[in-house]
Amino acid sequence: MKRKLQTIITLVLTGTVAVEMAAQSRLDTIKERKIDEVVVTALGIKREQKALGFSAKKVDEETFEKAQYNNWATAMEGKVAGLKVLTASAGPLETARIKLRGETSMSASDNFALIVIDGIPVDQTLTKGTGSAAYGAGAGGDLPVDYGNILNAINPEDIESVTVLKGASAAALYGERGANGAIMITTKSGKGKNGKLIVGYNSNSSFESVLKWPDWQYEYGQGTQTRDKSGRYYYSYGASEDGVNTGSTSSAFGPRFEGQYYFQYDPEVEGQSPERRLWKPYKDNVKGFFNVGTTFSNSISLEAGWRKFNFRTNLNYTDNDWIVPNTGFERFTANNSFGFNFNKLKATAKFIFSNTHSDNLPATGYNNQSLNYFMIFQNPNIDLAWYRPIWKKGKYQEDQIHPFSSFIDNPYMIAYEMTNAINKNNMLGGITLNYQFNNNFEIMLRSGAEYTVEDRAQKRPWSSANYREGYYSEQHINDRVFNNDLLLSYNREFKDLNFKISAGGSMRDTRSETERTNAVGLIEPGIYTFENAKALQVKPTKPYNYKVNSMYGLINLEYLKAIFLDITARNDWTSTLPRKNWSFFYPSVSTSVILSDLMDLNKGDLLKLRASYARSGFGTSPYRLTKYYSPSDYEDSYTMDALLFNADLKPKINTNLEAGLDVAVLKNRLNFNFTFYNNYTENEVFGIPVLVESGYSRKLINSGKVRNRGVELELAGFPFKSKAFTWRIAANWSANKNKVISIPDEFKDEPLGYNYSSVGGAVYFNAVVGGSLGDMYGYNLVRDPLGNVVWGSDGLTAKSTQMAKIGNAFPLWKAGIENSFQIKNVRIQFSFDGQYKGIVYSQTHHKMTEQGKLAHTLKYRDSEDGMMVGEGVVQNADGSYSPNTTRILVSKYYSDYYRRANVETNSFDASYIKLRDARIGYVFPKTITESMKLREMSISLYGKNLWMWTKFPIFDPEAATLDDSDITPGVDIGALPSTRTVGLNFNVKF
Repeated sequence: MKRKLQTIITLVLTGTVAVEMAAQSRLDTIKERKIDEVVVTALGIKREQKALGFSAKKVDEETFEKAQYNNWATAMEGKVAGLKVLTASAGPLETARIKLRGETSMSASDNFALIVIDGIPVDQTLTKGTGSAAYGAGAGGDLPVDYGNILNAINPEDIESVTVLKGASAAALYGERGANGAIMITTKSGKGKNGKLIVGYNSNSSFESVLKWPDWQYEYGQGTQTRDKSGRYYYSYGASEDGVNTGSTSSAFGPRFEGQYYFQYDPEVEGQSPERRLWKPYKDNVKGFFNVGTTFSNSISLEAGWRKFNFRTNLNYTDNDWIVPNTGFERFTANNSFGFNFNKLKATAKFIFSNTHSDNLPATGYNNQSLNYFMIFQNPNIDLAWYRPIWKKGKYQEDQIHPFSSFIDNPYMIAYEMTNAINKNNMLGGITLNYQFNNNFEIMLRSGAEYTVEDRAQKRPWSSANYREGYYSEQHINDRVFNNDLLLSYNREFKDLNFKISAGGSMRDTRSETERTNAVGLIEPGIYTFENAKALQVKPTKPYNYKVNSMYGLINLEYLKAIFLDITARNDWTSTLPRKNWSFFYPSVSTSVILSDLMDLNKGDLLKLRASYARSGFGTSPYRLTKYYSPSDYEDSYTMDALLFNADLKPKINTNLEAGLDVAVLKNRLNFNFTFYNNYTENEVFGIPVLVESGYSRKLINSGKVRNRGVELELAGFPFKSKAFTWRIAANWSANKNKVISIPDEFKDEPLGYNYSSVGGAVYFNAVVGGSLGDMYGYNLVRDPLGNVVWGSDGLTAKSTQMAKIGNAFPLWKAGIENSFQIKNVRIQFSFDGQYKGIVYSQTHHKMTEQGKLAHTLKYRDSEDGMMVGEGVVQNADGSYSPNTTRILVSKYYSDYYRRANVETNSFDASYIKLRDARIGYVFPKTITESMKLREMSISLYGKNLWMWTKFPIFDPEAATLDDSDITPGVDIGALPSTRTVGLNFNVKF
């Protein structure tokens, strides 16, 4: 019976596709250790996974080391149930923010997991933006730039393991910062005990190209359906004997490319060509602007260990040239680890230094100086090479070449002259002391600090659309976070009962200052100094400081090595809340029962039940309790905040329940994990409108309640395992459902609820009782009772007067599947992941459709009179409906039906399947490495985002918008293309 059961399970797994690769000996070790695997939990405490009453997932070093990316966090996408790595496709630094189990708060910055590096909590949301919105067309100003965040400071080679602690129960001891779970990163330490020095060298080369392009049309050129005297469509750059100028439009509703000749732009004369020229498309006039990006990374490591001392040092240099010309970065990281063991005293010191330098990072969003803006406005009949000189003859640094519209900046000027430079130093370090008084008492003291010193410089030349006389800005950012922890522990072991009691406290001090100086207008073009400024804006230092002090305790009980109970309690005092409310207490309790041990099941099998409860509190942002003033754009002047303070703010409260089942059978060859969680967040801090006569626009209150619940499934196993061949497969699936329980009383009767966020003035994220966070509202098509589109008497769509829910930014479910094969010394690995449903609104799609740039706009163009009739009905005077018969120009149809405000027609299903990564590697056998006097040597070829299936018509359905410093999912406002990566990694140890 047992053999039949194994056969059935093997056949089932064989019919699935996916998994991971590892050496035979490594797979044996993982299989034997899996049930008793040790993971790092809150405060850096190491625990056996079987003792945990909450979900924790360990990701090993191989995931990050063998296939290196610009941001190591993206390697976890699709491999951990409930985990989402949010990026904005905004540049090579690829700022990543990690979410666990969806949205719990209407405040975007409160939805991310805590990052803990070697026991030191760091803030992944601390990165400051440019102060510019993603949508700024026609409003002047600037655009967001992705300057990276703390995750960029970590070299993937330095990662030993990452433990994902999901939910407030798992990270309860971190208080408000751990309410959304924690990512526990452990970096490598020195190994060995014989004092022999181990020298390692790693070389990584990778190449990036655009993953997916929109489906452009190259059948029609620039124009607006203008006809000549004979009634034929024509084109003329500037007025000519053929007719009036048609060369200043951004639309592509001009003549078809059929071998005709027109007066066109001539780059030699920088004006109308002296003779008619062949009317033809330039099919590489957008794609040809982008390069194949390259990243070269080289590391050298030194490590050794003795009985009482170990150390490890790793130095890495990375050089990146991104897909956008003249963009990229250089990064140097140094990771140093020292460990001391003096009998009762153990000391660990770890320090990470990272310098990131770039002469230029691309701006993103929809505004004159973004490359996406140029991509949208570029017409099929325009040669990209015409822009390459950048400057008009005799007008170097004074007047750019942009012959078709003064609103569209030259793409080469954007890339080479509109630069966004950065020089950033990140320093993260800490010292941990553990003193063992006796077998029962020990004390731990940890002190850590995170420093960021960042200098930015932005240059905008003369004649740019938003800065006619140029612009120069320097920004200096200084961030410091200090963390100190003290933990005293007592443990005692009896025959059947073991327990450990710990108590301690922590202090966190966060300080941040930003200085900015702007040169508005340049006296002499091309000279970027403040001495050359026409007007100088000096913004005084703007601080952002707060403190949190905490005390906590925990009890760990173990009975029969099969029943575990953990109880924690924590109290915070935060400077961001008034004294009467600044203290808040929250507990947690978790338990796990190893039924397989109690029932004496087969050795190597596991049946575990787990459950947990946790409650945590949140402070708020600083400077919300009384009146403060902010530096203005004018020297020695300040402005009053438009947000009315509230001296009675209370902490936001998060309550989390979780239950799960862990199963391992067939001697741990098949593993299954199930988790259900239920989370409530209440007492959120809202800004609601007030009368303008008050001098404020909004006031702060506490209100609202949100429920977040979901299910996570994980399955892993070995369908086949022998000395010559091993196949391992792992899969995960998660679904999260969010519900708004209550909102401020002022909005509970409003059909559109409370608007807590918006992007681009088109998409609004509204909280409506009974709805979900992520619900996207906007204008849609008017329809009759049968669902037909209603048209007006002018032939255009009838306009809705009330916004409606269009969809939700988040998927119904996500899944990932990974396959690993080992054939002796060859490792093959590939993984797929995807999501089902959710929607993405695309500003890019709106504008390219309005202008006739996409292939789907070819429909109706073959009509003889250039007109069409919208499919649908018109409403008659008596309220009845009849078919629409009014003809309108094809160009008017597309500009109206897909107008920016129509969120419905510019939103698309966000479902996708991606070949997320693939790798084939070879580990050289000992017979070769020993003959070369090497410890080990390996080489691997890898790829990331190699293939994608989706119905989303633009770049990537995982699109998110970088809006100042926020990353908003479900919206594409001028996003840059996402990329596929192919690379080669070589590793050797001496």
